[in-house]
Amino acid sequence: MAGVPSPFRSRKPKDPAPAHARIRVPVERAIEHCRVFVDGESLPGEFTPATAQDTVDEYGRGFIWVGLHEPDEHQMTSVAEEFRIHELIVEDAVQAHQRPKLERYDDQLFVVARSVNYRDHDEVIDKRQIISTGEVQMIIGHNFIITVRHRAKLPNLAYTIGDDQDLVELGPVAMAWKVLDMLVDRYGEIGKLLAIEVDELEEMVFTPGSNFEIDRIYMFKREVLEMKHAIAPLSDALSAMISNHKDLISKQLRSYLRDVNDHELVVKDEVAHFDERLTSLIDASVAKVSMQQNADMRTISAIVGMWAAPTMIAGVYGMNFDKMPELHWAWGYPFAVFLMVLVVAVLWFWFRKNKWL
Repeated sequence: MAGVPSPFRSRKPKDPAPAHARIRVPVERAIEHCRVFVDGESLPGEFTPATAQDTVDEYGRGFIWVGLHEPDEHQMTSVAEEFRIHELIVEDAVQAHQRPKLERYDDQLFVVARSVNYRDHDEVIDKRQIISTGEVQMIIGHNFIITVRHRAKLPNLAYTIGDDQDLVELGPVAMAWKVLDMLVDRYGEIGKLLAIEVDELEEMVFTPGSNFEIDRIYMFKREVLEMKHAIAPLSDALSAMISNHKDLISKQLRSYLRDVNDHELVVKDEVAHFDERLTSLIDASVAKVSMQQNADMRTISAIVGMWAAPTMIAGVYGMNFDKMPELHWAWGYPFAVFLMVLVVAVLWFWFRKNKWL
């Protein structure tokens, strides 16, 4: 299958530079680790893909774990040729920007998951950095697993779980399960942090007389949507790993994957709930702002009304007519002032009674 031409090859723009002018970065620059596991134990030292293959062939058992970090086409093609990886997988691994999914190519599985990282909103300058996502791709064969990460922060799992002999004995799929389990656990941790933020926003919005920033609610709404889009499709991939491909995934590992899927579904529902709550908060915030504006307008109208009454009285008594009542009255001025104060007092009492002030 590796020799079948890809239908997407003709769609790629050709490199305008001549072949001899292209700079090819050695494949070793993209390899983070290349280890060999035999009989549940990690063999000492690092390997190249070629020497790792020779070692596994020599033992007649075991598997290889290669970790790659953002390989380019040349680097990924070199590794693919060593492990006979389908060229469609190579194309996806180089381009990245894949949604979580599971695909099978003959006896190989290609799994894509998204990593999610959270930073407190007070720690970032660009508010779009609160939730950041990366991509983790796993190519699983009979005696190898290749992990490819793009903007994803992962510990060096080949070393951290190399001492877990029971897990290593289960083969490459067990390593993939461990990566997925770690990613989903991180989803849960971020879900707890988001729950605290959403609770604070709710308290801020619904506390009487509080000043709140609706922009902050929109900001978290956008970040929660980004996380939702990153993790939601993973449940379909996990379900496919549980239900299908039983010739490649043992019953025991399917049980482990089922547990990961359960945790992922819980986090998925939580994030969807956060999205709904934030939508409700936006609606409540808009309603609260509108009510506050209406109250402010009533207060302003009441004040303008109280100022208008004295102005009207002063306007009447300021007209230049010879024959006007009280025009030459000695108590005319005190009476006009008293009338103004009386009218303002009556209006103030009426507005207060109707809660306009």
